Amino acid sequence: MFNLKNHERRDDLTGEHSLGDAGQAILFFLFLTVWITDAFVFRYSTLLDQYIPFYAVRLPLGIIILAIAIYLAWTGMRIIFGKVREKPVVVREGIFGIVRHPIYLSEMLFYLSLLVFRTSLAALGIWIIVVLFLHYISRYEEKLLLERFGDDYRQYMRDVPMYFPRIISRKEKT
Repeated sequence: MFNLKNHERRDDLTGEHSLGDAGQAILFFLFLTVWITDAFVFRYSTLLDQYIPFYAVRLPLGIIILAIAIYLAWTGMRIIFGKVREKPVVVREGIFGIVRHPIYLSEMLFYLSLLVFRTSLAALGIWIIVVLFLHYISRYEEKLLLERFGDDYRQYMRDVPMYFPRIISRKEKT
């Protein structure tokens, strides 16, 4: 298991945006409130539900997206918070060798899985705001990492995509 307590004091971690945690919590509650009230109570913007079959499409697709989100969050958190590194380094192990921000990607996919289970165009609007916010704090954290690791992180940015894994690696293209 990993310990999230006192991670601000760890020298091997670079830092995060000061509004990151609070922003994520606020957007989480906003999304859930809009999604639940629209999808289950008022049903103002759930018209896609009638056109996309639940058991044949939405349920299996939602489960797959949710499973990927859980996997990304768990493995990303385990790699970053699971051990203290004596010397700070650019982490390229495991999922961090495939995407640079697997934890933020997992959050985006978690919300998306809820939208697949029960569509809500109103909640989709909140999801877009969540994605933009997560992208903003990802960019902020990348600036911190560039300041700390310089060319090592710059090379990592060239080698590993931000959110979406490459089907073909850059080495195979050349």
